[in-house]
Parts: sequence; structure tokens; C-alpha cells
Amino acid sequence: MGWVELVLMITANYHTHTFRCHHASGDVADYCAAAVDAGLTVLGMSDHTPLPDGRWPEVRMTMDELPDYMSAIDRARESVPELTLLRSMECEYTPDYVAFYEDVLLGQYGCEYLIGAVHFFPHKGEWARAFGGPSTPAILRSYTDYVIKTMDSGLFAFQAHPDVFANAYLTWDAEAEACSRAILDAAVGLSMPLEVNAYGFRKPAVVTPEGERAPYPLRQFWELASEYDISVTVNSDAHRPEDIVARMDDALAFVEEFDLTMADFSALVLKTEAT
Repeated sequence: MGWVELVLMITANYHTHTFRCHHASGDVADYCAAAVDAGLTVLGMSDHTPLPDGRWPEVRMTMDELPDYMSAIDRARESVPELTLLRSMECEYTPDYVAFYEDVLLGQYGCEYLIGAVHFFPHKGEWARAFGGPSTPAILRSYTDYVIKTMDSGLFAFQAHPDVFANAYLTWDAEAEACSRAILDAAVGLSMPLEVNAYGFRKPAVVTPEGERAPYPLRQFWELASEYDISVTVNSDAHRPEDIVARMDDALAFVEEFDLTMADFSALVLKTEAT
């Protein structure tokens, strides 16, 4: 399949952020306008969720900003009816937040889906960071365990950037393969779609013993994925309106090269249209 055909496959992006997370720009209306210009028919707004205890405030909105975020989605649904706009949040899993996710995000605010993501994970009694954190086999194992716990919670429609460990664990060795296979095995058992995240292609390359590469998506991970009965979603993880489909063609090239199966999220669209 050629580049043009791959681009024509890009009709939806389920992973998008706004200025409220403190490391993105633009609001919901800006992303909707960019999505329409790019030819998308489905857009999922999925900013980093606020947390009831205010944990990790540097990369997420506050609880006070949550109503305005949801209102911005409502306003955009009315002003851009040609676009199916889904309400979502990108979430960290801990048992402490389950009630908030179920009762407030899915219940009170009616999110069509939630995204599971591991940016922080427990290691030896402290919270380590997935971006820059899994640099030793022991830390990598802790990361892997928490990705699987996140997936096993049953709260999330898909697991974002499962191979993000590769931004810090720079060697493809037995530990990296074991981590990848454990996540892929869990995805099979839980029927959990995994995300090929195009944001990594837009970040500076990392230098590894095998040469320079994107920090993620990790080619070896997705090559292994071709051995498993899993489904995938491709998203831009847009942090600027102009990146609404940026490098998604490169992520789709992995899907094509490794003969991966795209997840079917049509039920989310039907759920939105019914409201």
C-alpha cells in the first residue's frame, strides 16, 4: 500500500489534548477545525484527566477546570455537527481513582471512553516516570507490571503508547523482548487494543547501541505484535491543533508492514450519536 492510500485511511484520531494539561496548546474548537480541514470524521478529545487528590499537577488540568473542558466539547458538538466528537480523558490507573473514573467521568460527564496510560508507575515504594524512567531491567519490569494492571482494570478502551518504555530503555535485549511479550500476551487475554502512537515520531531521536531511532513507537515491539492476535489503534496524540494527524501515516505504515488489525471503535460513535 502506498503513501497516498495510507493517508486516505486516516479518518479518526482518538487521542487529543488541550492547553489545560500545561504541555499542549489550543482548545477543543481549534482541534475540531483542524480535524475538519484534515478530513477526519471522528475526533476524540482526551486531555489528561484531573485527579481528585491533585496528584501530578504539572501535566494535567485541575478539578476546577473539568466542567469547562466538558462544556467546550458540548459547544463544539453544536458548532461542528459534521464531525463526530467524542468525550474522553487519558487516565493513570490506581485503585484510588476507580470510583472517580466510573462515577464522575463515565457517569456524571458521560465520557464515551477512557484511555489507559502509564506515565507514572510504582517502583520500590516510589513513583517512577515512564518518560525517562525505565532505564534498567528492574525498573522495566515494574513498568511492565503496571501497564498490565492498567489494562486489567477493565476501565479503558485502549492502552496508550504501551511501548513508551523505549524512550529510556535503549537496548533491544532479552528484557525488552520479555516486557513486550508480557504486554502483548495481556492484550490478547484481555482483548485490549494497543495504540501505535505517532507523537513519538515527532520527538527528537534517541541514540541507541543500534543507532538513532524515534523514542517510540518501537519497531521491534510492533514486529513482535504481528505474532499475536491483537488489534491496534493509530493516533496522533496531538498536543497542537496543527498536529491533528501529524505522522499518523508513519504509524499506519507499521500497521501495514506488520499486518496488524485495526480496532473497531464504531460502538463509540454510535454511543455518541444516541446522546
